[in-house]
Amino acid sequence: MSSHVYKILELTGSSTAGTDDAVKNAIAKAGETVRNIQWFEVTETRGHVENGKVAHWQVTVKAGFTLE
Repeated sequence: MSSHVYKILELTGSSTAGTDDAVKNAIAKAGETVRNIQWFEVTETRGHVENGKVAHWQVTVKAGFTLE
């Protein structure tokens, strides 16, 4: 098994559909410019309320990618 060194990014994704979509949006967008993303960790969840209802979710994640 080879050893790896990881760099960590902090990202915040948002979605009107829910927390899972917010995470997926953050990882997908980062994946457009960052190679080798291997894992993520949710560090914070929050949302925005409009007219007494949840309007959208925001999720902050730490994403780790291997260095080349």
